[in-house]
Amino acid sequence: MMRPNTVSKEELFAKVPVNKALLTMAVPTIISQMINLIYNMVDAFFIGRTGNPYMMAATTITLTLVMMNVALANLFGIGGGSHVARLMGSGKQETARSVSAYCFWGSVRIAVTYSILIGLFLNPILKLLGASEATLPYARSYALIVTVMGALPAVLSMALSHLLRNTGFSGQASIGLSLGGILNVLLDPLFMFVIMPKGQEVIGAALATTISNFVSCIYLLYAYRSASAAAPLSMNPAVGKELDAQNRKTVFKVGIPSALLPGLFDVANISVNILAAAHNDLVLAGMGIVMKVERIPNAINIGISQGMLPIVAYNYASGNHARMKKTIHTARNAGLAVSFASVIFFQLFAGQAASLFLSTASQKAADAIQTIAYAAVFLRIRCIASPVQMLNYHSSYCMQAMGKGKETLIHACVRELLLYIPLMIVLDRLFGETGLAAALPAAEAAAAVFALYLLRGMMRSHAAETQAH
Repeated sequence: MMRPNTVSKEELFAKVPVNKALLTMAVPTIISQMINLIYNMVDAFFIGRTGNPYMMAATTITLTLVMMNVALANLFGIGGGSHVARLMGSGKQETARSVSAYCFWGSVRIAVTYSILIGLFLNPILKLLGASEATLPYARSYALIVTVMGALPAVLSMALSHLLRNTGFSGQASIGLSLGGILNVLLDPLFMFVIMPKGQEVIGAALATTISNFVSCIYLLYAYRSASAAAPLSMNPAVGKELDAQNRKTVFKVGIPSALLPGLFDVANISVNILAAAHNDLVLAGMGIVMKVERIPNAINIGISQGMLPIVAYNYASGNHARMKKTIHTARNAGLAVSFASVIFFQLFAGQAASLFLSTASQKAADAIQTIAYAAVFLRIRCIASPVQMLNYHSSYCMQAMGKGKETLIHACVRELLLYIPLMIVLDRLFGETGLAAALPAAEAAAAVFALYLLRGMMRSHAAETQAH
């Protein structure tokens, strides 16, 4: 059994100074986000050692399928986790326990359904995502293992980590996700360059990723069961069945928009891949490198926002507007500092960052050099989006914490469907591949203005309600 912390989770959310509480929740989350990022990037890094840009393009295509795991995990992980935190703030422990059990089994069912559907329609899906005759065999091999065979442990691991984090067990959630990331770093070169024969590096990377997901899931199942002694968590299906229709609706009210965020991100990525592939496979590979590199500051900022979420949710439900507001502002300032630092770094070292992901010491050296050149240009353009991306992530997590599913969904749709995808089509047509890269900062800036408008209105409304009571 886990040893209880000296500070209760209610004290952490309600009384510990905001800076300390946010550090306690966010630091483990940032660490797990960074290790999980390495976990997702390490395949691309080692595949890049082959110097084969067509393998790199294949991993870019399959990233969309992998990111769908995040969307499915958010449906019950964030939808249920934020509701559990608000129920804790309202003192409704037994209802919170029923919510957690319902979300646990919901995650299992939706992951199995997803893996079956992808298995049935894999080839047409990959072609839709931009796979060419040169990249399809690699993309198919990777997706069969990572998505068809590995969706259940991947989705369940992330859902469990959200539920643990939202009940105050941020450290245990971090250890579980970090364990998978560290193991993947160790297993990737072993499977790619020792166990599998030359030319089968993509299969080796996929096997290492899936094994790592299984190990991470096993640990998180143990952590979740242990934490249930001190927190309103359960994996008993009978407890989940007790949940009434109104609370199930509340889970989906936040869960669906939370799932749509990475889902719409996937739609945007599909559009980027299709437009980039229309130029050539090297542009696609270069854009794929950038979409991995730029995730570094994004992962830190998502970690800050996820660490902030349960504190905001608890204090929103308990009516402590001043503490909620201070938590929101502290998290936002920390994220903006990270974002501006990353912009400076990538402007100075874009070429070096891009070259980490593709070797030029191969028979395809000319193609690799051209791919890196594309990536450096794209990175210098797209990294400008980092500060406004932070504002979008931060505002979205605040809305989820407050249970504002409709507003979260509206923001997500405006951000991706009304701004980003139309802008990438227009700018690509006007300015080519550099216009495609410039669509991201333009769309994120406009979406951030809209997000801040929504969030400001919610905070004013909550302050008025708090004063009225």
